Amino acid sequence: MQALTPSQQEAVRRIVAQMRSRPGPLLEILHAIQRELGFIPGAAVPLIAEELNLSRAEVHGVVTFYHHFRHTPPGRHTVQICRAESCQSMGAEGLAEHAMRRLGVSFEETTADGAFSLHPVYCLGNCACSPAVMIDGDLYGRVSPDRLDELLAERERT
Repeated sequence: MQALTPSQQEAVRRIVAQMRSRPGPLLEILHAIQRELGFIPGAAVPLIAEELNLSRAEVHGVVTFYHHFRHTPPGRHTVQICRAESCQSMGAEGLAEHAMRRLGVSFEETTADGAFSLHPVYCLGNCACSPAVMIDGDLYGRVSPDRLDELLAERERT
């Protein structure tokens, strides 16, 4: 486990100090840390546990239970592919397989160059335009493998 940088350690301590007096603050603290750092570093778990007088296991259990919390830094671009029924029926499985081959990663992984993180999502609310993809918060519908390649190429240039 990589140690926290001084700025990460300061951020974790500041966030915990600001929120520790709230009722059941752990989830709120974890969200704030992820918002600021982009992920929850493993080395932050003992520090959070100590500051909140919890066991490391309690903090680790919450971090690993919720899929929302990232354990590694995210890529510069986040790609989400809808896995809900409507998108599945319109080819999302093949689109996901294409994305994994194209990026060389599986779901919940980041490309070696740090450019893209690939995530499954279970509804983007764009069912009428399945399969749906969200890239960096931008929603796209009726995405084919060729269209996904175009969208990724656009992001690679930024």
